[in-house]
Amino acid sequence: MTTPLCRFCKTPLTHTFLDLGEQPLANSYLTAKQLAAGTERAYPLHVRVCHACFLVQADDAVPADHIFDADYAYFSSYSTSWVNHAKRYAEAMTERFSLGPESLVVEVASNDGYLLQHFVEMDIPVLGIEPTANTAQAAVARGVPTEVMFFGDLTGQILAARGDRADLMAANNVLAHVPDIGDFVAGFQAVLKDEGVLTFEFPHLLNLIEKVQFDTIYHEHFSYLSLLAVEQVLRANGLRPFDVERLSTHGGSLRLYCCHMGSGHEETEALVALREQEHAAGLDRIESYAGFAPRVAAVRDSFRGFLAAEKAAGRRIAAYGAAAKGNTFLNYCGTTPADIAAVYDASLAKQGRFLPGSHLPILPPTAIGELKPDDLVILPWNLKDEIMGQMGFIRDWGGRFVTASPETKVVG
Repeated sequence: MTTPLCRFCKTPLTHTFLDLGEQPLANSYLTAKQLAAGTERAYPLHVRVCHACFLVQADDAVPADHIFDADYAYFSSYSTSWVNHAKRYAEAMTERFSLGPESLVVEVASNDGYLLQHFVEMDIPVLGIEPTANTAQAAVARGVPTEVMFFGDLTGQILAARGDRADLMAANNVLAHVPDIGDFVAGFQAVLKDEGVLTFEFPHLLNLIEKVQFDTIYHEHFSYLSLLAVEQVLRANGLRPFDVERLSTHGGSLRLYCCHMGSGHEETEALVALREQEHAAGLDRIESYAGFAPRVAAVRDSFRGFLAAEKAAGRRIAAYGAAAKGNTFLNYCGTTPADIAAVYDASLAKQGRFLPGSHLPILPPTAIGELKPDDLVILPWNLKDEIMGQMGFIRDWGGRFVTASPETKVVG
């Protein structure tokens, strides 16, 4: 077998971070017809770390156009907390960088317009770049100009050549989703104005390691990012970070503020402090990445033990949130409908389908009263508080909420 090369620096990847075996695509929800056909595919999900640039990355097992197809099922606006997060971002960026009717805000991976809609409401011109046609259509329907295309060096040059130069560019939770991270970042250099600002939001690798958030690993996430690795990619493409915020989203994320190398934006103490924290945690030493797999196995064993005990006691178990992270978790644990009766989700695009791999049926939240589960496992643990607030009525029949990471426990 040929040793894969680092997707950024092309160094041979000889160090395994975590091998999750064969997994189906985490966002490929099955229709009843597809389930009956039995043709679902699974692909290796093997994550390695580069000992040269320390980019943690999954093997290129699946072409990007197989993942982000025209029937992509993730719509950002189904999470009210995420839409509110986007609104706060729009308001903060508008104030900090004095954006107005003469400005242009460009979001890459703009999904259904969940973020840009807030700039539109403030009369700030926007442009969304989104590779999935159905989410782009939803964005246009809410008044957000959107073009269906994958972003990269060539795309950036085309946009810049026609005069689309941005005062602010946003790329939320997409940097990890691109197979060629260098080409992707190169596109921003072309579109960003000389003193423009680019913000990336991405889950922080340090949280993934410390909190055993292995369920954020799936084929759609090609990379798992630290400031250390991202800064090298930026500088190789004429960009640099100058500030950072730590966010609670997605289990602990970074919002990295970036600009051109020659820009006047000054580096902040927060950025220096994060560099020092990553160094102290050993993210710049290959031996620090060892030992993660046994901790992941312990999470799996805890959940399996919980399921066995609850089933032995005759308790009914269901789950909430047909999220990609839940699919990685359930499939790694070998979960089936014999263990969990159903999963409830508010997304109309998912209801009536089945989870990939585990084949749990996806039902609307209004149907939960028919089963009256004794335990409701919250799969998207980053939305735990929001979900417990919405589904609190399960306590009327004695129902409990359960989370499974970093260990299985009753949370309410």
